[in-house]
Amino acid sequence: MTHAIVLIQAEGSALATLGGELAGIDGVAEAYSVTGEWDFVAILRLREQEMLAQVVTGKLSQLAGVRRTQTMVAFEAYSRHDLEALFSVGQ
Repeated sequence: MTHAIVLIQAEGSALATLGGELAGIDGVAEAYSVTGEWDFVAILRLREQEMLAQVVTGKLSQLAGVRRTQTMVAFEAYSRHDLEALFSVGQ
């Protein structure tokens, strides 16, 4: 599985609707509106790495109102849930 974080800068006119559109794309597990230089963050979880280009360049960046994106591919995925499960083995 491939995990990626996509930072998205949007046109002002798209701020009200873009979050829902991002969340509706297959492969986007979560979408957040955020403060700062970027307007949205999309968390991608994809079965195969080859799907990354299809989702980011083929769908996400083609949405109306998307100005630019920056994609970061995760090497490892960690979560509190995973760590708690690991340490509770045998208890």
